[in-house]
Amino acid sequence: MQDIVAILLDPSALAAFAALVAMEIALGVDNVVMLALLADTAAPPRRALARRVGLALALLLRLGLLAALFGATTLTTPLATIAGRPISLRDATLFAGGVFLLYKATAEIHARVAAASHPEAGPRPSQRLSAVIAQIVMLDLVFSVDSIITAIGMTDRIGVMVAAIVAAVGLMLIAADELARFIRANPTIAMLAFAFLLMIGAALIADATGFHIPRGYIYAAMAFSAFVEALNVAARPRAGP
Repeated sequence: MQDIVAILLDPSALAAFAALVAMEIALGVDNVVMLALLADTAAPPRRALARRVGLALALLLRLGLLAALFGATTLTTPLATIAGRPISLRDATLFAGGVFLLYKATAEIHARVAAASHPEAGPRPSQRLSAVIAQIVMLDLVFSVDSIITAIGMTDRIGVMVAAIVAAVGLMLIAADELARFIRANPTIAMLAFAFLLMIGAALIADATGFHIPRGYIYAAMAFSAFVEALNVAARPRAGP
């Protein structure tokens, strides 16, 4: 409690808190999209529960990772050398996450195209709640690696970092609920979102292998595509037969 009061009374701590929350949100856009899409693969009555439990466990995992990395460099310490390039735990985590994103997005796109081509097959079966929660937690870990490293570089006060992570995860939960409702109301948005995840997965693999793709390029492409799709959504009700 004293740490919270100290943060509220310290302008520099408040500035660091605001910057960290903004950074977590900016770096978490793709995380929110994936959270909304993964939760919607659960049975309809359990989707909200999947989001809440998944994010609660992901929050604990983030805080544990922050505590483990605070003041340490174990995540970026080389573990092995492959083809003359040192490989760290961060690289391995990003590579595994990128591969999973490529697989998950490809599988979902295939399933949705197959369902549209064969409507007589009926709705696809929902995933088990435990499987959805596990995927949410794993993906949040992948997406949180760089944001936690950045947070440690922005301030040396762990209380500020903890408060910022908790606030950002709370905002992510609110955004995920609204985004999920919007995606269900506009099914074509889901296909666009999975295409985004293919791009993000490729970028994670590139980062892990030493080829950094500036995130500004990726977010600009996503923003332009989302703008075009928003125009399509706005025009669709007015389109004639």
